[in-house]
Amino acid sequence: MVKKYFQISSAIDYPSGPPHAGHVYEKIICDVLARWNRLKNIEVHFSTGLDCHGSKIERYAKESGKSPDEFVEDMGRSFLKLCEEYNISYNDFIQTTEQRHKEVVGKFIKELNKKGYIYKGIYSGYYCSDCETYFSKEELLDGKNCPTHNRPTELLEEESYFFKMSKFQKKLINHIKKNPNFIQPIQRRNEILNRLKEPVRDLSLTREKVKWGIQFPLDKKLITAIWSEALLNYLTTVDYPNKKYKKFWPALHIIGLDINWHHTVIWGSMLLANGIKLPKVFVHGFIRSSTGEKMSKSLGNVVDPLELIKLYPSDAIRYYLIRAIPLGQDGDFSEEALKNRLNNELANELGNLVSRTLSLAEKNFKAVKKQKIELKLDLKKIEKLIDNFELDKALAEIFKFIQSCNQYINKNKVWELNGKNQEIKIYNLLEALRITSILLNSFIPETSEKINKQLNVKSGKLKDCKLGLVNEYKVKKGENLFKKIEQIEPPKNFVKLEEKITFEDFDFRVAEVKGVKDHPNADKLYVLLLDIGKETADDVQIVSGIREYYKKDELIGKKIILLKNLKKAMIRGIESQGMLLAVFDGKNLALLTTRNSRNGERVFTKLREKAREQVTIEDFERIKLISKENKVVYDNETLRTEVEEIKLDRKMKDGLRVS
Repeated sequence: MVKKYFQISSAIDYPSGPPHAGHVYEKIICDVLARWNRLKNIEVHFSTGLDCHGSKIERYAKESGKSPDEFVEDMGRSFLKLCEEYNISYNDFIQTTEQRHKEVVGKFIKELNKKGYIYKGIYSGYYCSDCETYFSKEELLDGKNCPTHNRPTELLEEESYFFKMSKFQKKLINHIKKNPNFIQPIQRRNEILNRLKEPVRDLSLTREKVKWGIQFPLDKKLITAIWSEALLNYLTTVDYPNKKYKKFWPALHIIGLDINWHHTVIWGSMLLANGIKLPKVFVHGFIRSSTGEKMSKSLGNVVDPLELIKLYPSDAIRYYLIRAIPLGQDGDFSEEALKNRLNNELANELGNLVSRTLSLAEKNFKAVKKQKIELKLDLKKIEKLIDNFELDKALAEIFKFIQSCNQYINKNKVWELNGKNQEIKIYNLLEALRITSILLNSFIPETSEKINKQLNVKSGKLKDCKLGLVNEYKVKKGENLFKKIEQIEPPKNFVKLEEKITFEDFDFRVAEVKGVKDHPNADKLYVLLLDIGKETADDVQIVSGIREYYKKDELIGKKIILLKNLKKAMIRGIESQGMLLAVFDGKNLALLTTRNSRNGERVFTKLREKAREQVTIEDFERIKLISKENKVVYDNETLRTEVEEIKLDRKMKDGLRVS
């Protein structure tokens, strides 16, 4: 039976500051999937919105001299503008201050209480106001900092109502194991399963000291904790528990990595308790700077999407983010790469195909009649890729078809043909453009509309992606779809002097060991398979002489430091695509490691310059990385990631050189 209804949601944004690249990226992902399902004649409910409550909003509002209501309203305008500028086709923009949401929260909490899943007690824990979450001492970084934000937490103790979340741990584990699509991609599913090996604590539902929020339905003196009510927006937006909810639920949630636990374990347990079907959750990666660092205001590398759109068309930005970042993986944002995609793929490939085809059609024919079909399109492959959330590959496949059409023009020298022979080719190309417009509607909707207008056809559905449906074309060529962004070239007499080699020239990354095997041609070597976030484990392979110092099971899961931009080398017949970092005292060896950093995160000291494209082992030997207090320093600065300092995994003396 064909599914007729589809609910999709982004996470609702916390408007403590203006929108950033991560906000627009998540909304674009949702919009692509929402539009794609509409193309399949499925009724879609797409929601996004604002998470308006909590101590952080309360504090920021006070600092700005506004009430929380005024602060949220002011900040909310920029998120609405973001959706407008990027053509986000949401059906509902929900805010948790709305009365309809308060009513759903009341119903849901009372249902939990009626079933005996709520009790009163005293809560003590380490609270992070940035993510509105309590942590145990064991979960903190360095015993004091939030594991998500790496900022100091506050030890709080207060009266609280609790949800018996621990009661649903086994049931949730069983659901995850029986439903592999509940949490995607697979590495995010495995992360949650690993965390669930430890006992789950009951959830504190209320806050005593926070004043800005929804009154707790069972005790008006208390405020409902953010994560106890914000998640319920996904039910509010489909009018739980009424007809619309029954039509659309369960939903697909598209969320960021930092709120995976909240959307799968907390939300999943709450839904199980009230007998509600669990949604599907797809976890996308983070957008990082062009040099691989996490974007943050303090580093000055945040991309403002409302400023970016003043420089580039919204469709170009949408295209770049989806094409350049495989869904589920972290991606580096580079304005240079955005320009290249716009110039080479959107302007050269798509834009030129439209321009050439319509120029020939308009010049040589008053009307182009239906002709025999010569072109072919693998539509099923594109559908399968999108259904598997491989949006980047789906776009690549669509552009493969566009490239084949350009080759069709060149191979047949269509501009030199006359009469019937030319009409056959042009009809095929016009049909190809019509179908391309349908397929691109989900990704670059404004461009799709421009193509349709020039073809003088209405927007089609997926069922219309068949060559040979239109009987006659009367086209009118318009402006070019995309204007190229001029590249600034250095003067002809410009000579780049060779720079002194520095730490910033080296691309050091956190890499997790996923596989270890013996080198087939050397007794002292291992072949390691590494996960650096943006590639699969099998994509990054290194050869290392640590076999006599580590057993294989000691290495699996260890997060080491990889020199990623080292020139590839063949070592005893096996290619090595980088080098791990270690220190050696003549007898013992220790690896440079991290514990809490994400795979692919860049290692730095204080500067964050873009690394060279490639370095050699001779270059590496020119810099001095030295062990000190079981850490590693360069020029008296400790090596670190965004969340922690790099440490040796074994106790070693000071002054050893990293190799």
